[in-house]
Amino acid sequence: MTMTPFALQYARPQTCEPAAPYAFDQAEQVNVLAGGGYAAEDTALLARLGSTASTAGSKTHWDD
Repeated sequence: MTMTPFALQYARPQTCEPAAPYAFDQAEQVNVLAGGGYAAEDTALLARLGSTASTAGSKTHWDD
């Protein structure tokens, strides 16, 4: 019997970028849902995902 580190039993390689249910709106500089609402106002979405982080800051500010 070989010993396998506990974490390796659950580690899986990431196969692709997870699909977010929102998109970044360049004009408003916020994440927007398909229905047009702001992703940051959707409490169920925030509870499920934890945040609506995007790469907007690094694309718009050179010092991020």
